[in-house]
Amino acid sequence: MHTWLNTANIRLSFTLVTGLVSLLCIGTASAQDDAITYNSHVAKILNENCVVCHREGGIGPMQLTNFEQVRPWAPLIQYKVANREMPPYAYDHGIGLQNLTGDWRLEQAEIDTVVAWVNQGSPLGDVDVVPPPANLPDPNAWTFAAELGAPSLIIPSVAIDIPANGNDLWSKHYVETGLTQDRCIKAAQVKPRGDARAVVHHANTDILVPDENGDYEAYGYLTEYAMGKWGELMPDGVCRTLPKDARVHWDIHMFPGGVGPSANGTMIEDNVVELAIWFHDEDFIEQSKPYKQDLRAYLMREGYENNFLVIPPNGYTMTQGFHSFDHPVRIDSYQPHGHLRMNAASLEIFYPETGRTTQISQVSNWSATWHHSHIYSPDEAPLVPAGAVLVIKQWYDNTADNPNNPDPDQWVFDGSRTGDEMSHAWIAVTHLDDAGYETMAAERKTKEDRAVAGN
Repeated sequence: MHTWLNTANIRLSFTLVTGLVSLLCIGTASAQDDAITYNSHVAKILNENCVVCHREGGIGPMQLTNFEQVRPWAPLIQYKVANREMPPYAYDHGIGLQNLTGDWRLEQAEIDTVVAWVNQGSPLGDVDVVPPPANLPDPNAWTFAAELGAPSLIIPSVAIDIPANGNDLWSKHYVETGLTQDRCIKAAQVKPRGDARAVVHHANTDILVPDENGDYEAYGYLTEYAMGKWGELMPDGVCRTLPKDARVHWDIHMFPGGVGPSANGTMIEDNVVELAIWFHDEDFIEQSKPYKQDLRAYLMREGYENNFLVIPPNGYTMTQGFHSFDHPVRIDSYQPHGHLRMNAASLEIFYPETGRTTQISQVSNWSATWHHSHIYSPDEAPLVPAGAVLVIKQWYDNTADNPNNPDPDQWVFDGSRTGDEMSHAWIAVTHLDDAGYETMAAERKTKEDRAVAGN
Protein backbone atom coordinates (compact mmCIF):
# COMPACT_ATOMS: atom_id res chain seq x y z
CA MET A 1 0.00 0.00 0.00
CA HIS A 2 2.64 2.45 -1.12
CA THR A 3 1.67 6.12 -1.51
CA TRP A 4 3.39 9.04 -3.13
CA LEU A 5 1.75 11.58 -0.79
CA ASN A 6 3.98 13.89 1.22
CA THR A 7 2.92 15.39 4.56
CA ALA A 8 1.06 18.34 3.03
CA ASN A 9 -0.73 16.12 0.59
CA ILE A 10 -1.68 13.73 3.38
CA ARG A 11 -3.29 16.56 5.35
CA LEU A 12 -5.19 17.60 2.23
CA SER A 13 -6.22 14.00 1.62
CA PHE A 14 -7.66 13.73 5.14
CA THR A 15 -9.75 16.84 4.49
CA LEU A 16 -10.95 15.47 1.17
CA VAL A 17 -11.60 12.03 2.61
CA THR A 18 -13.68 13.45 5.45
CA GLY A 19 -15.91 15.25 2.98
CA LEU A 20 -16.04 12.55 0.33
CA VAL A 21 -16.02 9.35 2.38
CA SER A 22 -19.75 8.79 1.86
CA LEU A 23 -19.21 8.88 -1.90
CA LEU A 24 -16.27 6.49 -1.76
CA CYS A 25 -17.85 3.90 0.49
CA ILE A 26 -18.72 1.16 -1.93
CA GLY A 27 -18.94 -1.78 0.47
CA THR A 28 -21.66 -4.33 -0.01
CA ALA A 29 -24.83 -4.10 2.07
CA SER A 30 -23.97 -7.25 3.98
CA ALA A 31 -20.50 -5.92 4.83
CA GLN A 32 -22.04 -2.65 6.04
CA ASP A 33 -24.47 -4.48 8.34
CA ASP A 34 -21.94 -6.88 9.89
CA ALA A 35 -19.46 -5.86 12.59
CA ILE A 36 -16.08 -5.47 10.93
CA THR A 37 -13.07 -5.15 13.26
CA TYR A 38 -9.34 -4.81 12.91
CA ASN A 39 -8.49 -7.94 14.90
CA SER A 40 -10.99 -10.24 13.19
CA HIS A 41 -10.99 -8.96 9.61
CA VAL A 42 -8.79 -6.05 8.56
CA ALA A 43 -5.42 -6.98 10.11
CA LYS A 44 -5.21 -10.11 7.96
CA ILE A 45 -5.77 -8.10 4.77
CA LEU A 46 -3.15 -5.50 5.71
CA ASN A 47 -0.64 -8.09 6.89
CA GLU A 48 -0.91 -10.07 3.66
CA ASN A 49 -0.86 -7.12 1.25
CA CYS A 50 0.51 -3.94 2.82
CA VAL A 51 2.95 -4.56 5.64
CA VAL A 52 5.56 -5.93 3.25
CA CYS A 53 6.25 -2.28 2.35
CA HIS A 54 4.74 -0.45 5.34
CA ARG A 55 7.06 -1.66 8.12
CA GLU A 56 10.22 -0.51 9.81
CA GLY A 57 12.86 -0.19 7.11
CA GLY A 58 10.27 -0.68 4.34
CA ILE A 59 9.71 1.64 1.40
CA GLY A 60 6.24 2.73 2.56
CA PRO A 61 5.99 6.20 4.16
CA MET A 62 4.29 4.92 7.33
CA GLN A 63 4.25 1.68 9.34
CA LEU A 64 1.05 -0.41 9.38
CA THR A 65 2.10 -3.36 11.52
CA ASN A 66 -0.41 -2.95 14.39
CA PHE A 67 -3.69 -1.26 15.29
CA GLU A 68 -2.06 1.77 16.94
CA GLN A 69 -0.13 2.47 13.73
CA VAL A 70 -3.05 1.77 11.39
CA ARG A 71 -5.88 3.61 13.14
CA PRO A 72 -4.73 7.20 12.42
CA TRP A 73 -4.38 6.37 8.71
CA ALA A 74 -7.71 4.55 8.36
CA PRO A 75 -9.50 7.22 6.22
CA LEU A 76 -6.52 7.48 3.86
CA ILE A 77 -6.24 3.70 3.63
CA GLN A 78 -9.94 3.54 2.75
CA TYR A 79 -9.51 6.19 0.07
CA LYS A 80 -6.53 4.48 -1.54
CA VAL A 81 -8.03 0.98 -1.37
CA ALA A 82 -11.49 2.02 -2.61
CA ASN A 83 -9.91 3.72 -5.63
CA ARG A 84 -7.59 0.75 -6.29
CA GLU A 85 -4.52 2.93 -5.94
CA MET A 86 -3.11 0.53 -3.37
CA PRO A 87 -1.54 -1.98 -3.54
CA PRO A 88 0.35 -0.42 -6.48
CA TYR A 89 -0.66 -2.66 -9.39
CA ALA A 90 -2.15 -0.68 -12.28
CA TYR A 91 -4.00 -3.32 -14.28
CA ASP A 92 -7.64 -2.68 -15.09
CA HIS A 93 -10.43 -4.88 -13.79
CA GLY A 94 -13.10 -6.08 -16.17
CA ILE A 95 -11.03 -5.55 -19.33
CA GLY A 96 -9.26 -8.41 -21.04
CA LEU A 97 -7.53 -11.28 -19.27
CA GLN A 98 -7.68 -11.19 -15.48
CA ASN A 99 -5.94 -14.39 -14.34
CA LEU A 100 -2.35 -13.22 -13.77
CA THR A 101 0.67 -14.65 -11.97
CA GLY A 102 2.01 -12.31 -9.29
CA ASP A 103 -1.14 -10.17 -9.21
CA TRP A 104 -1.03 -7.67 -6.30
CA ARG A 105 -4.62 -6.43 -6.62
CA LEU A 106 -7.05 -6.87 -3.75
CA GLU A 107 -10.20 -8.92 -4.21
CA GLN A 108 -13.40 -6.89 -4.23
CA ALA A 109 -14.50 -8.56 -0.98
CA GLU A 110 -11.29 -7.36 0.68
CA ILE A 111 -11.87 -3.82 -0.54
CA ASP A 112 -15.47 -3.93 0.74
CA THR A 113 -14.23 -5.13 4.13
CA VAL A 114 -11.73 -2.28 4.55
CA VAL A 115 -14.28 0.31 3.42
CA ALA A 116 -16.96 -1.02 5.79
CA TRP A 117 -14.48 -1.12 8.69
CA VAL A 118 -13.67 2.58 8.31
CA ASN A 119 -17.37 3.44 7.93
CA GLN A 120 -18.03 1.72 11.26
CA GLY A 121 -15.40 3.81 13.04
CA SER A 122 -12.37 1.52 12.56
CA PRO A 123 -12.93 -0.55 15.74
CA LEU A 124 -10.22 -2.75 17.23
CA GLY A 125 -12.57 -5.62 18.09
CA ASP A 126 -12.19 -8.44 20.58
CA VAL A 127 -8.83 -8.05 22.33
CA ASP A 128 -8.65 -11.81 22.79
CA VAL A 129 -8.56 -12.31 19.01
CA VAL A 130 -4.95 -12.30 17.83
CA PRO A 131 -4.57 -11.44 14.11
CA PRO A 132 -2.33 -13.72 12.06
CA PRO A 133 1.15 -12.21 11.83
CA ALA A 134 2.50 -10.78 8.63
CA ASN A 135 4.78 -13.07 6.66
CA LEU A 136 7.61 -10.66 6.02
CA PRO A 137 10.34 -11.83 3.67
CA ASP A 138 13.80 -10.39 3.93
CA PRO A 139 13.69 -7.25 1.72
CA ASN A 140 17.04 -8.31 0.28
CA ALA A 141 15.87 -11.85 -0.53
CA TRP A 142 15.16 -13.01 -4.09
CA THR A 143 11.50 -13.07 -5.04
CA PHE A 144 11.41 -16.71 -6.13
CA ALA A 145 13.77 -18.16 -3.51
CA ALA A 146 10.95 -19.44 -1.28
CA GLU A 147 9.47 -21.40 -4.19
CA LEU A 148 12.49 -22.30 -6.30
CA GLY A 149 15.36 -22.24 -3.81
CA ALA A 150 18.62 -20.37 -4.26
CA PRO A 151 19.35 -19.00 -7.74
CA SER A 152 21.31 -21.24 -10.08
CA LEU A 153 23.45 -18.33 -11.25
CA ILE A 154 23.93 -14.73 -10.13
CA ILE A 155 25.41 -12.29 -12.65
CA PRO A 156 26.52 -9.01 -11.02
CA SER A 157 27.22 -5.75 -12.77
CA VAL A 158 30.38 -3.81 -12.10
CA ALA A 159 30.20 -1.53 -9.05
CA ILE A 160 28.84 1.93 -9.83
CA ASP A 161 28.93 5.17 -7.81
CA ILE A 162 25.65 7.09 -8.09
CA PRO A 163 25.83 10.74 -6.97
CA ALA A 164 23.14 12.44 -4.92
CA ASN A 165 22.14 14.73 -7.78
CA GLY A 166 22.97 15.57 -11.35
CA ASN A 167 22.09 14.32 -14.81
CA ASP A 168 21.04 10.82 -15.89
CA LEU A 169 23.83 8.24 -15.91
CA TRP A 170 24.33 5.07 -17.93
CA SER A 171 26.67 2.15 -17.41
CA LYS A 172 27.17 -0.29 -20.28
CA HIS A 173 29.60 -3.16 -19.88
CA TYR A 174 30.05 -6.92 -20.39
CA VAL A 175 30.16 -9.82 -17.93
CA GLU A 176 31.06 -13.43 -18.75
CA THR A 177 28.62 -16.16 -17.66
CA GLY A 178 31.03 -19.10 -17.55
CA LEU A 179 28.38 -21.49 -18.94
CA THR A 180 29.72 -24.52 -20.82
CA GLN A 181 26.36 -25.69 -22.21
CA ASP A 182 23.05 -24.17 -23.27
CA ARG A 183 20.60 -23.82 -20.38
CA CYS A 184 16.87 -23.08 -20.21
CA ILE A 185 15.72 -20.37 -17.81
CA LYS A 186 12.87 -21.07 -15.40
CA ALA A 187 12.78 -17.64 -13.71
CA ALA A 188 14.82 -14.45 -13.55
CA GLN A 189 15.00 -11.40 -11.32
CA VAL A 190 17.10 -8.25 -11.45
CA LYS A 191 17.67 -6.38 -8.19
CA PRO A 192 19.77 -3.35 -7.28
CA ARG A 193 21.57 -3.82 -4.00
CA GLY A 194 20.70 -1.87 -0.88
CA ASP A 195 19.43 1.68 -1.24
CA ALA A 196 19.73 1.86 -5.03
CA ARG A 197 16.16 0.77 -5.80
CA ALA A 198 14.99 4.35 -6.36
CA VAL A 199 17.97 5.43 -8.47
CA VAL A 200 18.19 2.49 -10.91
CA HIS A 201 15.64 3.43 -13.55
CA HIS A 202 16.23 0.32 -15.63
CA ALA A 203 18.79 -2.45 -15.95
CA ASN A 204 18.48 -4.48 -19.13
CA THR A 205 20.58 -7.49 -20.11
CA ASP A 206 21.09 -8.81 -23.61
CA ILE A 207 23.17 -11.77 -24.74
CA LEU A 208 26.11 -12.01 -27.10
CA VAL A 209 27.54 -15.30 -28.35
CA PRO A 210 30.80 -16.06 -30.19
CA ASP A 211 30.68 -16.86 -33.90
CA GLU A 212 33.01 -19.27 -35.70
CA ASN A 213 35.73 -16.60 -35.73
CA GLY A 214 35.46 -15.93 -32.02
CA ASP A 215 33.82 -12.55 -32.51
CA TYR A 216 30.73 -11.82 -30.43
CA GLU A 217 27.37 -11.23 -32.09
CA ALA A 218 23.93 -10.31 -30.75
CA TYR A 219 21.71 -13.22 -29.69
CA GLY A 220 18.73 -11.50 -28.02
CA TYR A 221 17.51 -10.13 -24.71
CA LEU A 222 18.00 -12.08 -21.51
CA THR A 223 15.70 -10.07 -19.26
CA GLU A 224 14.52 -6.53 -18.50
CA TYR A 225 14.29 -4.63 -15.24
CA ALA A 226 12.56 -1.36 -14.49
CA MET A 227 11.76 0.30 -11.19
CA GLY A 228 9.47 -1.79 -8.97
CA LYS A 229 9.51 -4.92 -11.12
CA TRP A 230 8.84 -8.23 -9.37
CA GLY A 231 10.58 -10.61 -11.77
CA GLU A 232 9.84 -12.97 -14.67
CA LEU A 233 8.54 -16.53 -14.63
CA MET A 234 8.59 -18.73 -17.73
CA PRO A 235 5.67 -21.13 -18.25
CA ASP A 236 6.13 -24.89 -18.42
CA GLY A 237 7.21 -26.35 -21.73
CA VAL A 238 9.18 -23.35 -23.02
CA CYS A 239 12.84 -22.44 -23.09
CA ARG A 240 14.28 -18.96 -22.85
CA THR A 241 17.85 -19.91 -23.58
CA LEU A 242 21.08 -18.69 -22.07
CA PRO A 243 23.63 -20.15 -24.52
CA LYS A 244 26.99 -21.58 -23.59
CA ASP A 245 30.00 -19.25 -23.72
CA ALA A 246 27.57 -16.32 -23.65
CA ARG A 247 28.53 -12.83 -22.61
CA VAL A 248 25.95 -10.63 -20.87
CA HIS A 249 25.74 -6.98 -21.81
CA TRP A 250 24.50 -4.79 -18.97
CA ASP A 251 22.68 -1.56 -19.90
CA ILE A 252 21.94 0.29 -16.64
CA HIS A 253 20.21 3.68 -16.49
CA MET A 254 20.44 5.60 -13.22
CA PHE A 255 18.81 8.82 -12.04
CA PRO A 256 20.88 10.54 -9.31
CA GLY A 257 18.89 11.24 -6.18
CA GLY A 258 16.17 8.82 -7.16
CA VAL A 259 12.57 8.90 -8.37
CA GLY A 260 9.45 8.27 -6.32
CA PRO A 261 8.73 8.19 -2.59
CA SER A 262 11.62 5.89 -1.70
CA ALA A 263 14.21 8.29 -3.16
CA ASN A 264 16.56 9.43 -0.39
CA GLY A 265 18.63 11.95 -2.33
CA THR A 266 21.97 10.68 -1.07
CA MET A 267 25.04 9.36 -2.81
CA ILE A 268 25.25 5.60 -3.24
CA GLU A 269 28.76 4.19 -3.48
CA ASP A 270 29.78 0.94 -5.16
CA ASN A 271 26.25 -0.05 -6.08
CA VAL A 272 25.92 -3.39 -7.84
CA VAL A 273 22.90 -4.54 -9.82
CA GLU A 274 22.46 -8.32 -9.77
CA LEU A 275 20.67 -10.70 -12.11
CA ALA A 276 19.52 -13.97 -10.51
CA ILE A 277 18.63 -16.89 -12.79
CA TRP A 278 16.93 -20.17 -11.96
CA PHE A 279 17.63 -22.88 -14.55
CA HIS A 280 15.72 -25.99 -15.52
CA ASP A 281 17.62 -29.26 -15.17
CA GLU A 282 20.52 -29.77 -17.57
CA ASP A 283 18.59 -32.37 -19.61
CA PHE A 284 15.44 -30.22 -19.87
CA ILE A 285 15.93 -29.44 -23.57
CA GLU A 286 16.48 -33.09 -24.50
CA GLN A 287 13.63 -34.47 -22.42
CA SER A 288 10.97 -31.78 -22.87
CA LYS A 289 11.59 -30.61 -26.45
CA PRO A 290 10.38 -27.15 -25.38
CA TYR A 291 9.23 -24.35 -27.64
CA LYS A 292 11.47 -21.29 -27.83
CA GLN A 293 10.46 -18.21 -25.86
CA ASP A 294 12.03 -14.79 -26.30
CA LEU A 295 11.60 -11.32 -24.85
CA ARG A 296 11.57 -8.23 -27.06
CA ALA A 297 10.82 -4.54 -26.84
CA TYR A 298 8.03 -4.01 -29.38
CA LEU A 299 8.25 -0.40 -30.56
CA MET A 300 5.42 1.98 -31.44
CA ARG A 301 5.74 4.50 -34.25
CA GLU A 302 2.19 5.39 -35.34
CA GLY A 303 1.35 8.75 -33.79
CA TYR A 304 4.95 9.95 -33.94
CA GLU A 305 5.61 13.28 -35.63
CA ASN A 306 8.09 12.69 -38.45
CA ASN A 307 8.95 9.36 -36.78
CA PHE A 308 9.76 11.20 -33.55
CA LEU A 309 7.71 11.25 -30.35
CA VAL A 310 6.73 14.80 -29.40
CA ILE A 311 4.39 15.82 -26.56
CA PRO A 312 3.56 19.55 -26.49
CA PRO A 313 3.45 21.55 -23.26
CA ASN A 314 0.16 21.06 -21.40
CA GLY A 315 -0.87 18.56 -24.05
CA TYR A 316 -1.49 14.92 -24.80
CA THR A 317 -0.49 12.32 -27.35
CA MET A 318 -1.03 8.66 -28.15
CA THR A 319 1.16 6.13 -29.94
CA GLN A 320 0.47 2.71 -31.38
CA GLY A 321 2.39 -0.10 -33.01
CA PHE A 322 1.44 -3.12 -35.10
CA HIS A 323 3.28 -6.45 -35.11
CA SER A 324 2.46 -9.77 -36.76
CA PHE A 325 4.15 -13.15 -37.14
CA ASP A 326 4.44 -15.59 -40.05
CA HIS A 327 3.86 -18.46 -37.61
CA PRO A 328 1.55 -19.00 -34.62
CA VAL A 329 2.68 -17.74 -31.23
CA ARG A 330 1.53 -17.50 -27.62
CA ILE A 331 1.79 -14.22 -25.71
CA ASP A 332 3.12 -15.08 -22.25
CA SER A 333 3.55 -11.66 -20.65
CA TYR A 334 3.08 -7.96 -21.34
CA GLN A 335 4.85 -4.98 -19.78
CA PRO A 336 4.32 -1.45 -21.15
CA HIS A 337 7.20 0.99 -20.76
CA GLY A 338 7.34 4.75 -20.60
CA HIS A 339 8.52 7.51 -18.29
CA LEU A 340 6.90 10.32 -16.31
CA ARG A 341 4.24 11.47 -18.80
CA MET A 342 2.91 8.07 -19.82
CA ASN A 343 -0.35 7.27 -18.02
CA ALA A 344 -2.07 4.37 -19.82
CA ALA A 345 -1.44 1.44 -22.18
CA SER A 346 -3.28 -1.41 -23.85
CA LEU A 347 -2.65 -4.61 -25.81
CA GLU A 348 -5.10 -5.85 -28.46
CA ILE A 349 -5.13 -8.54 -31.16
CA PHE A 350 -6.65 -7.95 -34.60
CA TYR A 351 -7.79 -11.02 -36.55
CA PRO A 352 -7.83 -10.27 -40.31
CA GLU A 353 -9.97 -13.30 -41.16
CA THR A 354 -12.89 -12.05 -39.05
CA GLY A 355 -12.14 -8.34 -38.90
CA ARG A 356 -12.51 -8.46 -35.12
CA THR A 357 -10.25 -6.96 -32.48
CA THR A 358 -9.94 -8.46 -28.99
CA GLN A 359 -8.55 -6.45 -26.08
CA ILE A 360 -6.08 -8.48 -24.02
CA SER A 361 -4.94 -6.01 -21.35
CA GLN A 362 -5.58 -2.43 -20.26
CA VAL A 363 -3.29 -0.57 -17.84
CA SER A 364 -4.69 2.75 -16.63
CA ASN A 365 -3.19 5.10 -14.02
CA TRP A 366 0.23 3.82 -15.00
CA SER A 367 3.27 5.02 -13.02
CA ALA A 368 6.95 4.81 -13.87
CA THR A 369 7.76 3.94 -10.24
CA TRP A 370 5.96 0.57 -10.44
CA HIS A 371 6.66 -1.59 -13.49
CA HIS A 372 4.95 -4.96 -13.70
CA SER A 373 5.42 -7.83 -16.10
CA HIS A 374 1.83 -9.01 -16.44
CA ILE A 375 2.28 -12.77 -16.70
CA TYR A 376 -0.77 -14.51 -18.15
CA SER A 377 -1.98 -17.85 -16.88
CA PRO A 378 -0.70 -20.50 -19.35
CA ASP A 379 -4.29 -21.71 -19.81
CA GLU A 380 -5.40 -18.21 -20.87
CA ALA A 381 -2.29 -16.70 -22.46
CA PRO A 382 -3.39 -15.51 -25.93
CA LEU A 383 -2.86 -17.98 -28.77
CA VAL A 384 -2.18 -15.88 -31.85
CA PRO A 385 -2.52 -17.48 -35.31
CA ALA A 386 -0.13 -16.60 -38.10
CA GLY A 387 -1.04 -13.27 -39.66
CA ALA A 388 -2.95 -11.89 -36.68
CA VAL A 389 -1.76 -8.47 -35.56
CA LEU A 390 -0.69 -7.26 -32.12
CA VAL A 391 -1.98 -3.72 -31.59
CA ILE A 392 -0.05 -1.92 -28.85
CA LYS A 393 -1.22 1.52 -27.67
CA GLN A 394 0.12 3.98 -25.11
CA TRP A 395 -1.16 7.37 -23.92
CA TYR A 396 0.71 10.38 -22.54
CA ASP A 397 -0.47 13.26 -20.36
CA ASN A 398 1.84 16.29 -20.18
CA THR A 399 -0.57 18.42 -18.13
CA ALA A 400 -0.80 19.41 -14.48
CA ASP A 401 -3.50 16.74 -14.05
CA ASN A 402 -0.79 14.08 -14.24
CA PRO A 403 0.54 13.71 -10.64
CA ASN A 404 3.82 12.23 -11.93
CA ASN A 405 4.55 15.15 -14.27
CA PRO A 406 7.49 17.26 -13.04
CA ASP A 407 6.84 20.19 -15.41
CA PRO A 408 3.81 20.44 -17.75
CA ASP A 409 5.27 23.53 -19.46
CA GLN A 410 8.08 21.56 -21.09
CA TRP A 411 8.17 20.07 -24.58
CA VAL A 412 8.81 16.33 -24.16
CA PHE A 413 10.64 14.31 -26.81
CA ASP A 414 11.52 10.70 -27.48
CA GLY A 415 14.69 9.81 -25.58
CA SER A 416 16.40 7.77 -22.88
CA ARG A 417 16.59 10.37 -20.11
CA THR A 418 14.07 10.17 -17.27
CA GLY A 419 12.61 13.51 -18.39
CA ASP A 420 12.21 12.22 -21.97
CA GLU A 421 9.63 9.68 -23.08
CA MET A 422 9.65 6.20 -24.54
CA SER A 423 7.01 4.14 -26.28
CA HIS A 424 7.43 0.39 -26.31
CA ALA A 425 6.18 -2.74 -24.61
CA TRP A 426 8.21 -5.71 -23.40
CA ILE A 427 6.42 -8.86 -24.54
CA ALA A 428 7.46 -12.48 -23.95
CA VAL A 429 6.47 -14.65 -26.91
CA THR A 430 6.50 -18.43 -27.27
CA HIS A 431 7.03 -19.41 -30.90
CA LEU A 432 4.85 -22.34 -31.99
CA ASP A 433 4.46 -24.53 -35.04
CA ASP A 434 1.07 -25.36 -36.55
CA ALA A 435 0.83 -28.68 -34.71
CA GLY A 436 1.64 -27.11 -31.35
CA TYR A 437 -0.87 -24.32 -31.91
CA GLU A 438 -3.64 -26.77 -32.81
CA THR A 439 -2.84 -28.97 -29.81
CA MET A 440 -2.96 -26.05 -27.37
CA ALA A 441 -6.18 -24.73 -28.88
CA ALA A 442 -7.81 -28.17 -28.69
CA GLU A 443 -6.75 -28.65 -25.05
CA ARG A 444 -8.30 -25.32 -24.11
CA LYS A 445 -11.51 -26.17 -25.94
CA THR A 446 -11.76 -29.44 -24.03
CA LYS A 447 -11.28 -27.66 -20.68
CA GLU A 448 -13.89 -25.05 -21.60
CA ASP A 449 -16.40 -27.74 -22.57
CA ARG A 450 -15.80 -29.56 -19.28
CA ALA A 451 -16.27 -26.35 -17.32
CA VAL A 452 -19.54 -25.62 -19.09
CA ALA A 453 -20.75 -29.17 -18.48
CA GLY A 454 -19.77 -28.91 -14.82
CA ASN A 455 -21.77 -25.74 -14.40
